Amino acid sequence: MEHEALFDLPAPDPVPVVMCLDAQWYELMWSGQKDHEFRRRFLTGVPVQWFVYLTAPESRLSAVIDLEPAIEGTPAQIAQIAERMRPGNGATVEPYLAKDGRTTGYAMPIRRVRQYAGFSAAELEQMLDGFHPPQGYVLVDDHPAWRAVCDKLLSTPVVRETTLTPAP
Repeated sequence: MEHEALFDLPAPDPVPVVMCLDAQWYELMWSGQKDHEFRRRFLTGVPVQWFVYLTAPESRLSAVIDLEPAIEGTPAQIAQIAERMRPGNGATVEPYLAKDGRTTGYAMPIRRVRQYAGFSAAELEQMLDGFHPPQGYVLVDDHPAWRAVCDKLLSTPVVRETTLTPAP
């Protein structure tokens, strides 16, 4: 943000969240074809440390993705970002964001992706004393059990890592 540079203020710490992601979209990040994540609702004004639960058939908490602060806009505006990212993608992103008459969507630029061996759904079931894949996002710092799981994930070796430069 400009005011941070003007006044030499530190950037805010990333907010840790747990969210689900389909494996097909995750793999597009590794190939460089996906440099933004699109959501109907999301945090604004802060960077995010996203703990990724890959949905079935993977069913595994296995990645951490660093996101820049969300870009907020109409579904059509956010779809333009999706279209620049991958031609044809805007046509699917816009109706997803506009579902149920929503007028706002979010695009989060992806900066870094780290993959870990992670934890299976069965392991998460034991670690969390019951586990259901999150709907939307879970604020990690509001849930001590999730904080412990995420800290444990970060303490394990990184399997692979990449840095992305999102298109403007």
